[in-house]
Amino acid sequence: MSVTGRWRIVAMPDHVGDYRDMMEPAYIEFAADGSGEFAFGCVTGQIFGAGDGNNVTFSWQGNDEMDEAQGDGWAEIQPDGSINGQICFHRGDEADFVARKWTSSTAC
Repeated sequence: MSVTGRWRIVAMPDHVGDYRDMMEPAYIEFAADGSGEFAFGCVTGQIFGAGDGNNVTFSWQGNDEMDEAQGDGWAEIQPDGSINGQICFHRGDEADFVARKWTSSTAC
């Protein structure tokens, strides 16, 4: 199994209430070429060097409440098909997350 694809962040144990979905539905996305992106709360980021597999590490650059931010992170597929991971801010906080494969439906 691979982390490649779009994942809906369904839990962030260190953040209370609906913070994770403050600006938009929280997600993390990994492309097969190692790129990707994520958004939660007031944080957005571009992922670099994630690779493809059932566990990945990556670096990222983005914004936290309109201030430039960067760091690294990791994600790992769990036996139930979800991923657990962490987005770490350079010289700052760590944001643990649980995500499930994001399936979307379109109405015709």
